[in-house]
Amino acid sequence: MDSQEKQETIRKKSLVREYVEAFAIAILLALFIRTFIVQAFKIPSGSMKPTLLIGDHLLVNKFVYGIKIPYADRVIIPVKNPKRGDVIVFKWPKDESKDFIKRVIGIEGDVIEIKENQLFINSEGITTEHAGEFNDEDLYVEELEEYLGDVKHSVLDREKGYEDFGPITVPENSVFVMGDNRDNSQDSRYWGYVTLNKIKGKALIIYWSWPHWDRFLKIIR
Repeated sequence: MDSQEKQETIRKKSLVREYVEAFAIAILLALFIRTFIVQAFKIPSGSMKPTLLIGDHLLVNKFVYGIKIPYADRVIIPVKNPKRGDVIVFKWPKDESKDFIKRVIGIEGDVIEIKENQLFINSEGITTEHAGEFNDEDLYVEELEEYLGDVKHSVLDREKGYEDFGPITVPENSVFVMGDNRDNSQDSRYWGYVTLNKIKGKALIIYWSWPHWDRFLKIIR
């Protein structure tokens, strides 16, 4: 093998090594981003209608509430706690292999009560306003604007009769969550609280939705 052939062999090996290194770095970077920064999530049910629809693909901010040790559910660098109105992804307390998404209604120390379909937090009735009709699979239901502090969002009212719940007090290091599709959501009213260390992150943006093209890049509120 002459010197030119040797140089060509060395060049090919160097090129292969560069591709392998670039691929390995890309994999490690993707794993780092997914573990600590952002993760994709798909909406599997209608419990968060009209805010989130079946088929919505969204990104979840994983560091907004703190940095965790992977797979240990232990926060090593706390940032802040969820606030009322945040839409969060968390491990379902009844089966932690499943991820749920709901809205934070009550935080530590809050007293939650529902009286004749009216939501109360710390004995204060939560304001709602009529926002129109929502077409849910050819069934039209009332859409309401609800105010949780400075967060305004939509909920559905199917008028299935009066609901009464509580009062209950949200325990330490926990949140009380509900779906925006209030009469069609399995949430803290049925299976209890979500502890802070089981929260995976805050829903950030819809990056894809089929067949709802108008929801592309919609900020989640």
